[in-house]
Amino acid sequence: MIHLQSCDIAVIGAGAAGLAAAAETAAAGRSTIVIDREELPGGILRQCIHNGFGLTYFKEELTGPEYACRITGLARQAGAELRLGCAVISAVRNADGTFELTLLSAADGVTKLTARALILAMGCRERNRGNLAIPGTRPAGIYTAGAAQKLLNLEGVLPGRRAVIVGSGDIGLIMARRFRWSGIEVEAVIEIMRHPSGLPRNIAQCLNDFGIPLHLEHSVIEIGGRERVEYVDVAPLSDGVPQLERKFRILCDTVLFSVGLIPENELSAELGVELNPATGGAVVDCDCQTSVPGVFAGGNVLHVHDLVDFVSAEAAAAGRAALRYLDGQPAAAKNPVRAGANLKYAIPNYFSPARTTEFSFRPLILSNDATLTAELNGETVWKRRLRHIRPAEMLKAQLPGDLLQQDGELVFNLIQEEVQHA
Repeated sequence: MIHLQSCDIAVIGAGAAGLAAAAETAAAGRSTIVIDREELPGGILRQCIHNGFGLTYFKEELTGPEYACRITGLARQAGAELRLGCAVISAVRNADGTFELTLLSAADGVTKLTARALILAMGCRERNRGNLAIPGTRPAGIYTAGAAQKLLNLEGVLPGRRAVIVGSGDIGLIMARRFRWSGIEVEAVIEIMRHPSGLPRNIAQCLNDFGIPLHLEHSVIEIGGRERVEYVDVAPLSDGVPQLERKFRILCDTVLFSVGLIPENELSAELGVELNPATGGAVVDCDCQTSVPGVFAGGNVLHVHDLVDFVSAEAAAAGRAALRYLDGQPAAAKNPVRAGANLKYAIPNYFSPARTTEFSFRPLILSNDATLTAELNGETVWKRRLRHIRPAEMLKAQLPGDLLQQDGELVFNLIQEEVQHA
């Protein structure tokens, strides 16, 4: 039997983004259903037992599970319905502008859910060994950072005894510390870039405090072992090319990959949402609305964030925009926004004249002295001097509406005065 259900807003994903968006829409009196394939809400936060979350969104320091509990409580108290253990297996836009989702769960079987608006909050997934095409055998003991974190923090199982971490992303750095606390030796962290991929505080607290070596501009060129990982071979890089004559071997039984995240946008593509090759997420206007009217996106499904607080804040803004859409307010004007010198991307991808807008950027340089500028139709309308710029840290800037009074193209540039390589 196929169940039929309808709502004003369907939110796909019950992590920090989806729950924040649902709290906004449900509190405004709109029927809101949050769908997630996991049995418990909170997403990745449930396995992040360290603190450091919530400082900006909740104004206090929380652990991951505490943040998950707090944001879940906001959504439920606002009146949002949570459909957990439930997968969205298809999503289509109907001719009348509504959306039909096909849901599958063990508890209810198949449900056809009709919604007037969608908020995409599916988060992201980890890159793995297959994405890097590292040669060698295929023994046991190879994990993504998130998989090892779940195994250790939620299931209480040691992934191994002697580990090498590939990539210096934040989750991997935090897991290096967690491994050491659990009695697992961390032989080294291997990073192909000249600078770490994680936040400076995590380098200090998770590597330096434990004396864990960080090999910058190095690459794992082979993983070896029969039943279980036995070693990795590592070589320094010169212009991106491994120097095989200088390779060295590290004995280990575990390899953990922390090599970046990819926004989960298979459903977005099915809906016909335009994707941004620079982020892997949707192209959005200043209302977080995608190229498909009535479909909004926020959090890591849009672009990978540094802090969960930013994830929730952005998705909450998407929720408020969805409310305006249901109220029949006109869509925001679409004037293009472009990332210029030393910036990988700028979000949102469009601005609306006279509208105060917060922009997010991912820098491509390591610098202690640079200026972020905004040019509208070739004229500089805004600039700010910045210190301590790192590719691992997202930049944010709010431009007042009175600086964006005309149509045209808005271009951001990050002009460096001095560059420092780690």
